[in-house]
Amino acid sequence: MTSASPSNSGAPQRFPVVVVGAGPAGLTIGNILRAAGVDCLVLEVETREFIEQRPRAGVIEEWAVRGLQRRGLADTLLERAQLHTECEFRFAGERFRFAYGELTGQHHFVYPQPLLVTDLVREYADVRGGEIRFGVRDIQLHDLETPRPSVSYTDAGTGERQLVDCEFVAGCDGARGVTRTVLPETTTIARHDYGIGWLALLAEAPPSSDCVLFGIHPNGFAGHMARSPEVTRYYLECPPGDDPENWPHDRVWAELQQRLGADGSPPLTEGRLIEKRVLDMHNYVVEPMTFGRLFLAGDSAHLTAPIAAKGMNLALHDAFLLGDALVAYLGKDDGSGLDGYSEACLRRVWDYQEFSQWLSEVYHGTSSGDEYRAGTTFARLRRLFTSPAAAAAFAEQYLGTAATY
Repeated sequence: MTSASPSNSGAPQRFPVVVVGAGPAGLTIGNILRAAGVDCLVLEVETREFIEQRPRAGVIEEWAVRGLQRRGLADTLLERAQLHTECEFRFAGERFRFAYGELTGQHHFVYPQPLLVTDLVREYADVRGGEIRFGVRDIQLHDLETPRPSVSYTDAGTGERQLVDCEFVAGCDGARGVTRTVLPETTTIARHDYGIGWLALLAEAPPSSDCVLFGIHPNGFAGHMARSPEVTRYYLECPPGDDPENWPHDRVWAELQQRLGADGSPPLTEGRLIEKRVLDMHNYVVEPMTFGRLFLAGDSAHLTAPIAAKGMNLALHDAFLLGDALVAYLGKDDGSGLDGYSEACLRRVWDYQEFSQWLSEVYHGTSSGDEYRAGTTFARLRRLFTSPAAAAAFAEQYLGTAATY
């Protein structure tokens, strides 16, 4: 629970909104507020250099990019991002191209999260003059159930405690951040563990395809996603909790070549592995996404495993809704957006959770050791490439256009 305001922090500062966490959600909220002339303070425990280099997601759905564009936050992205209109499934030794752009007229943008964060923090701090403090320690939230909440923290430069009075706190600091620790016992946290792991790899090698590749193989799932002309993201299904050291260079590339191999496809272009970590596939959803004057956004409120590449998109969706709702309340005394915030966010969150679960069966059914699951996996894949209705439904969910916004 939250604590009472500390009495030994000196004269407090005041900002209408304090944003905890400088990821895509927090920085987007900050930029929306600054564009409307609302002062806010962003607090981040890491350094600016760290958040601008932290490897994360890279696929942004078109609706999310248009949302950034409407808010003046997508100029560099639109200049530099790759556009993807197709993906390719590889299974049973064959290649199956899925042209979702032709079905929908929409596409994906491939733009690594570190680049988006760099753009957003530059716009917020350097262009729009927003206040941001990096490297802060021991953030604490106070009096969230009152009209006058506050946030205290230890300044990185001076080591002194600082107190900030505010009207609202935006919790954008992820699953391990402080904002998750203050939720009351009445909060529901729904969890799902897939019981599998993915070995996440970054290879210093050019992409081996012009689109995303999904390898459905008895040895386990494999994925190929371009990140830049020189770097490629790969995934390999592995046991949960596996040690990355169990995957030396030669083993990684042998498995990738086998799982992503198909008739008529050239071998993957190999290169030095510059990142190697194991992700245990799990999801969670926090309901409601609010507590008093605290509003959660992004991974603080929900996690969608990278199975469907939805996490950064959900964070941006939250940020658009929360940023606009805060502007409406603080500028026009219109509280309808804040009142409906959690429900509006969770509609899209649960839609993406369901798609992630469906796609997990497609990715992992053949490697489960269960002949029944393997059979239903191939049935789903065959239907995807023989039924126009099934293809259209998949394309809508893959692009996020079927969800309510």
